[in-house]
Amino acid sequence: MFRYTKATALREVLTWVAALVYLIPFYFLLMTALKSDQEVFSSDPVAPPSSPVFSNFTDVLAQRGQSNVLLGLFNSVVLTSGSILAMVLLGSVTGYVIVRSTHRWSRLAYYLFLTAIVLPTQLGTVPLYIGARAIGLTGSLWGMIILYTGMLLPLSVFLYANFFRGLGTEFEEAATIDGASRVQIFFRIVLPMMAPATGTVAILAGLIVWNDFFSALIFLGGSEHQTLPVAMYFYVGSLVSQWNQIFAVVIISMIPILAFYLFAQKRFMQGFAGGLKG
Repeated sequence: MFRYTKATALREVLTWVAALVYLIPFYFLLMTALKSDQEVFSSDPVAPPSSPVFSNFTDVLAQRGQSNVLLGLFNSVVLTSGSILAMVLLGSVTGYVIVRSTHRWSRLAYYLFLTAIVLPTQLGTVPLYIGARAIGLTGSLWGMIILYTGMLLPLSVFLYANFFRGLGTEFEEAATIDGASRVQIFFRIVLPMMAPATGTVAILAGLIVWNDFFSALIFLGGSEHQTLPVAMYFYVGSLVSQWNQIFAVVIISMIPILAFYLFAQKRFMQGFAGGLKG
């Protein structure tokens, strides 16, 4: 039976203190974004706005050209969703084949994917850009989805493979006896049981793709498919000192990925723990 002790109370107090410390930057972010241009420089940074101004958010979303935050938000959503879908499908199938295969090459393939996680992707930026431009993938969301899928697929395979190792074969054998094909077994039985791993892959890959600035700037530069970090870069560069609007665009960029994390955080924690045990 659980007993509430002094040690438990101390841990709760320390947890609340740590949470408040981490929330301090978000407090400044929100308070500044709700202040007018005059109040940003005339009031105390800690003080809340005397009269909250929401026009900062509407002004940010009304921008056009290279600073089009709304278009960048749409492109980031499409790019992140497409990349996650591709990584879940390819990563789960690859991890399943590696774990269930009895050939000697499966272990070698696993270690190759593991090595690819350690290698920095920036090392191959120049040849990757030359190859992508040669086949017409630069300046395209489809090209970026292929790029991110290739860059993050090793992480997806690693997480799925560790989960598949802990999954027994009883359900698969029973489905085989009932006449189910390999494809039916995987998509109707195995993949639904991998929901924690899928949540982990989706959140980790989503955070990386959503926040990536370098690759999007290089491969989408000058096109109409610029992502939100690139649009923020041009927008912030044009403002100089309008911190209320700068913080407003930062808050806008945080909302979608935070909402997605809150929706899938339970699966993320289960998947992360399972991946570590593997």
